[in-house]
Amino acid sequence: MENTLKIEFNKLLESSSEGALNADFLQILAEKFPGEVIFSTSFSYEDQVVNHLVKNLDIDIFTLDTGRLFEQTYETWTSSRAFFKKNIKAYYPDPEALQEFVSENGPDSFYQSVEKRKACCNIRKVQPLKKALHGYKVWITGLRSEHSAGRGQMPQLEWDPDHQIIKFHPILHWTTQQVADYVQTHQLPYNYLHKKGFVSIGCEPCTRAIKEGEDFRAGRWWWEDADKKECGLHVHQ
Repeated sequence: MENTLKIEFNKLLESSSEGALNADFLQILAEKFPGEVIFSTSFSYEDQVVNHLVKNLDIDIFTLDTGRLFEQTYETWTSSRAFFKKNIKAYYPDPEALQEFVSENGPDSFYQSVEKRKACCNIRKVQPLKKALHGYKVWITGLRSEHSAGRGQMPQLEWDPDHQIIKFHPILHWTTQQVADYVQTHQLPYNYLHKKGFVSIGCEPCTRAIKEGEDFRAGRWWWEDADKKECGLHVHQ
């Protein structure tokens, strides 16, 4: 399937211009790959926008429950199910791998080193992601170029060699204001932590509110150097 799908990706890339890769392209993908397109949500502002864009399309939705999410994230999960009227598949860390890691290193060992933090992310996020994407041909995300400097030159439509999947970021070039306006206009449910200075929301012990003038990602793994702030979910070529 790898070679066939890569050929299909190249055809999509050749037939589509960057300007045409808007929300309407989601329908094209859903029709071209019926039952094989999936969207990953963490219930952020951005993901609620994409949830709204795909709610009437043949696109599945999943989320990764790391076991250490904010209470407000679970509340947003519940309200999203009711609002969008779509099932949201949940994927969890392997219990044996997690048990071994916590037993050996302690519950908060991610504060001790980048290596241990990434090991924790790998168990709680990266490995469950592989299970979630298995059997799908297209992965939809809510990534935006403003999220981090490394995403500034990222293409909207890309080939992910690690997961052997086509990846599409429909709101990559949206501004923060555009996202906020869309949420308000359509009265979408959202995580109320966004109103308390939490911009990028992940696991509770690894996320804090940002201060005025701080970078978008300053609230994630704030004890680490800025250039190390990725969890391994999104690896760009």
